Amino acid sequence: MQATLNSQDDFFKDKVLGHPAGLFVLFFTEMWERFSYYGMRALLVIFLTSALIGQNPGWGWPREYALAIYGSYTSLAYLTPILGGYIADKLIGYRWAVIIGAFIMTLGHLSMAFEANHAFLYIGLCLLVIGNGFFKPNMTSILSHMYKKHEKKKDGAYTIFYMGVNAGAFLGMLLCGYLGENKDWGWSYGFGLAGIFMFVGMLQFYFTKNIFGSIGLKPTKENHEDEEESQEVAGIQMVEAGKETQQSAKKNPFSTFDLIIIAIIAIVGLVWVVNDPVSKITGTGIFNFTVGSLTGSNFAILVALALFIFILIKRITQYGFLLRDRMTVVVILAIIQIFFWASFEQAGGSMSIFAKDYTARILQGDAKIIFNVANTLITVVPLILITYVLLSLFRRTFKNYAIGNIILGLGFLLIWVLVIYMLKNQYTEVKAEVPATWFGVLNSLFIITFAPLVSKLWESKYNPSATMKNAFGMILLGIGFAALAYGSSSIPSGAKVASVSMMWLVLAYFFHTMGELFISPVGLSYVSKLVPGRMIGIMFGIWYLAIAIGNKIAGSMGGQIDKITAEYSMSTFFLIFTLIPIGIGLLIMLLNPLVKRLMHGVH
Repeated sequence: MQATLNSQDDFFKDKVLGHPAGLFVLFFTEMWERFSYYGMRALLVIFLTSALIGQNPGWGWPREYALAIYGSYTSLAYLTPILGGYIADKLIGYRWAVIIGAFIMTLGHLSMAFEANHAFLYIGLCLLVIGNGFFKPNMTSILSHMYKKHEKKKDGAYTIFYMGVNAGAFLGMLLCGYLGENKDWGWSYGFGLAGIFMFVGMLQFYFTKNIFGSIGLKPTKENHEDEEESQEVAGIQMVEAGKETQQSAKKNPFSTFDLIIIAIIAIVGLVWVVNDPVSKITGTGIFNFTVGSLTGSNFAILVALALFIFILIKRITQYGFLLRDRMTVVVILAIIQIFFWASFEQAGGSMSIFAKDYTARILQGDAKIIFNVANTLITVVPLILITYVLLSLFRRTFKNYAIGNIILGLGFLLIWVLVIYMLKNQYTEVKAEVPATWFGVLNSLFIITFAPLVSKLWESKYNPSATMKNAFGMILLGIGFAALAYGSSSIPSGAKVASVSMMWLVLAYFFHTMGELFISPVGLSYVSKLVPGRMIGIMFGIWYLAIAIGNKIAGSMGGQIDKITAEYSMSTFFLIFTLIPIGIGLLIMLLNPLVKRLMHGVH
């Protein structure tokens, strides 16, 4: 293999499991990044709400404070990629954006390892948000360019890449969670481990980057012209009863008025997201006023929402009826995403609190043996498979990219050492205490297990429409919360601790994951089908904005857990998340015929 490849066909001359070796460089880089992201996320709320004194003290924050900062962090993590993708596309290229983003995130995790100092944790979260903005969008951009002339192999490539995402999330929550919650180690080691593997991912990518040839280099004028030409060729051909035949959407540039409104929305929204946890934690904030019965904070976000709806309607009505209808479908699907993620992201918030304080996690006797065997299988078997992929990559690339491969190998050696250490301790202890963060790994485990089956369903004659997939996904999500509502029915009002069966969390994660498989992977696919190529960027921006809003709402709603539990019950809290998704799912089913008409033949 040459050190630098320039033609797309060169990528397919040297394969690993039927795909270019470069795909697996991306696979492992993304795996390490997801390891760090989910490893830190699994610990954040549990650390913030843990008692100030004890064998492994945290910050002793009220749950509302912790979930406010959690919601703002996860929300911003979906907003900064919009800007990071633009900077990479126009200025520095995808490759350097990935490296810069990984380095900034490494610094962020390192800062959070000094968790005893409040300032370091806040600085760390800010660095993680900024670094994520550079990293997240540009990995998939490199992958997309690699398969530009090999569309038939793209689905398989994304499936492999998606497995890397979930493998990283699984290992990150498992190992960072284990070290962070372990009194013999502590939170600093959990946060620090996330930083170590982010650094491994950065170095591995840096020393192997030439495997991508010319893909991801600093953009040139010629590159942009080629991209614009390919987008025009790929533009949607709109056919509707002979009225609009092969008509490309007319260009509709933003006016100065549009840009001013968008700037106001962005500034108010960003300030509100940051101000929310700041005002709760410090008691002071920017929106210290009232408008009638509304607080300044609520008034500001309602104004931003009204302006956003106004500019959205204004823009959509300026297009022809066919594109207008299809863009309306994208907006409907984006609204569904808000409600989905507002509920689903309880996983890192209220569900983590439920796992920590309300779930029976001390196992002994037969229960301990069963858990240890199951945990060993779900940990070691996937790790053996990933190690096999690693060795396959070594055989193809070690000669030309020895340094990158050595770094990758050392990273995996450390993973194996930590896994063996964890499992050895679990077997030798008389009683096993399941870490609260362990339940988070179930999502990745269920995705890896059931994603191929769901994919087969999409390829069969039983493949439902986009709207029905969203409807089923919301209902499955609601059923998961119904399990928690039923399981927590024995917890008295206002109780701060309890010991309900682990089974209810396992069931919840199973149904939530199935709901995710129905909703999350198909969303962006339909966005790309419904709008012309040159509009993909802005519609993806709206899509990620919807996910960001959902994540922030998740933190705000999860923060009400103490108030609702004290006034009503824990069961009532989870029942809210049961009824809203199921109700929305049923509403989507009723809207299905209308949405089908608005899609004008897109399937």
